[in-house]
Amino acid sequence: MATLILSLLLLCATTPQLCAQQPSPHDTVQTHLLETVVVRAPHEPDYKRGVIPAQQLSGQELKALSAFSIADALRSFSGVQVKDFGGVGGLKTVNIRSMGTHHVGIFYDGVELSNAQNGQIDLGQYSLDNMEAIQVFNGQKGSYLQPAKDFGSSGTVYLQTRKPTFTDGAQTNLRASLRTGSFDLFNPAILIEHRLEPRVTMSFNAEWIKSSGKYKFRYKKVISLTHEIAYDTTAVRHNGDINATRLEGNLHIGLPDGQMLVKVYNYNSERGIPGAIVNNVWRRGERLWDNNSFVQTTYEQQLSDRIRLHAIAKYAYYQTHFVRNEPTAAFKVDNLYQQQELYGSVASAFQLIDHWYLSAAYDLQWNKLDANLYDFVYPHRFTHLLALASTYTNDWINAQVSLLGTLAQDKAKLLTRAPLFRKLTPAAILSVKPWQAVDLRLNAFYKQSFRLPTFNDLYYTEIGNVKLDPEHTTQYNVGLQYQLAPQKPWLHTLDFKVDAYYNLVTNKIIAYPKGQQFRWTMINLGKVDIRGIDAQCTWSLVPIRNLQLSLRAQYTYQRAIEVTDPKESYYRHQIPYIPWHSGSATAILQYKGWQLNYNFIYAGERYSQLENFPENHLQPWYTNDLALAYERTVRGYGLRLQLECNNLLSQAYDVVANYPMPLRNYRLTLIVSH
Repeated sequence: MATLILSLLLLCATTPQLCAQQPSPHDTVQTHLLETVVVRAPHEPDYKRGVIPAQQLSGQELKALSAFSIADALRSFSGVQVKDFGGVGGLKTVNIRSMGTHHVGIFYDGVELSNAQNGQIDLGQYSLDNMEAIQVFNGQKGSYLQPAKDFGSSGTVYLQTRKPTFTDGAQTNLRASLRTGSFDLFNPAILIEHRLEPRVTMSFNAEWIKSSGKYKFRYKKVISLTHEIAYDTTAVRHNGDINATRLEGNLHIGLPDGQMLVKVYNYNSERGIPGAIVNNVWRRGERLWDNNSFVQTTYEQQLSDRIRLHAIAKYAYYQTHFVRNEPTAAFKVDNLYQQQELYGSVASAFQLIDHWYLSAAYDLQWNKLDANLYDFVYPHRFTHLLALASTYTNDWINAQVSLLGTLAQDKAKLLTRAPLFRKLTPAAILSVKPWQAVDLRLNAFYKQSFRLPTFNDLYYTEIGNVKLDPEHTTQYNVGLQYQLAPQKPWLHTLDFKVDAYYNLVTNKIIAYPKGQQFRWTMINLGKVDIRGIDAQCTWSLVPIRNLQLSLRAQYTYQRAIEVTDPKESYYRHQIPYIPWHSGSATAILQYKGWQLNYNFIYAGERYSQLENFPENHLQPWYTNDLALAYERTVRGYGLRLQLECNNLLSQAYDVVANYPMPLRNYRLTLIVSH
């Protein structure tokens, strides 16, 4: 703990000296106006680039999705499932290749977001307003310089915010936006970017989201055995309102052969929880208050010709207040939870010979949970992570082998024995380009990873189990990627990628009734066998001058079956909420200042429970989203007006059973930049 605090102080204390350094030619970026969109993600330096290319969305493609949140954008990635409880304020979590939300690492500008209480990151708390690129890696990123945490997840999502750029000698960029539409949505935002010094820039982004969350829905329940209609309800979603603010400040500092970023973030919200529709009851009174705040610093520096350093320091505070006090409730609830996190990381890469790098990273994390509950155990956890990696990269082969060691120690009040978790997890990644003249790569990786039991898993009143073991995953993946450089006007670019994979999840942590009274408790009982194929294709056409058509399509097949106990009724059944078939398609048509965007998302049949019985069957769903935008410059001001129609065909569906999604809805967005 003392070491981590000292690192924070030293890193902050060095900021003035760092600001005084001269510019480096390695830090130059392509300049563009604030309103300009880009086709590809920003160029990453070699030390950040992954061994296997990522799926990514950026610039124009990201705008074209008609997405309101990060979760909406992630639906367009192959192998990704998003749980959405509906509405603007509904909980939104992500799952990659059916291994569970807890196995997904989400990194915000290079630093992982964490929740020691329940292990879930609500992506609805993170905005697209200042987002520059979203990347998804299966397995680990595999760059030769990264924190130890980057080696620890079965799948990773990287969220990259905008880095300020200035043109024509400008010192300040301004952008203001207003989004309004269905559900009484009112969503203004402002972005200010300012150059303080030749190599020092700051940005401030503020956003307010207010919505009643009221939308019409139709919910139909059919008795599977008799096919009789139990109820067919058409109503308005109740208690789905949200009032949230998001504040984000960044300080970008350029260094000789390096850079530094200081970030401050705050998300504060009050929202209603509509609840599930059970027995034709859809009115609920639960309320939730969130205060998610953190400050983080990342520092990168080329120390010599062969040594590069990367360091991170972070403090996070997360408060959750849950209230249930409606008159019909069986008992009242007024729970307050407070999380604190201190995190530090130091990583270094050494170039042994040309193209061959050895790297090591050490991370230290401290988490604490407080609550206003009776007999609460007040747990806190120290987690040590040490990663060693060897990376070789050149024009025709990229390879990495790594080993991650994790040691976690919990301490908790009223417990005589604190759990001690120790684990070693290896990984190997290979990408080969057989022919220099053909941009074809063959990829493969093997990886082991695990996730620690959350504080809720271990210590939740009457349900937690302090004897839990970590949940373990093993991954195998083979694939190929083909890129065609611009050759013909009608086929400007082409990118095709396909992967086949096998995942095995063991020691899966589930809630299970046991004992004479069948009291629910958390146990290690589950084993899941996952096999699948991901395919993705993007291409761009320029049929005539000033007209460009960009297309993107992805398809996922997954068989994720429960293989724990042959005696169980659900043995070899598809696990809940994982469709066998899913996919999406996006089309962007541009002509001068006009842009027409179409987005299609499909999820096939699936089941809401472990037993694949008719009463648990969920019908396939799909959505069609359409957006028309116009951009122009008037007297030095960039203007963009966009009209969106989401769920164009007004399909009645739910992503999570008994949580209906909105029917046809609209949004209007105005953006002014200078």
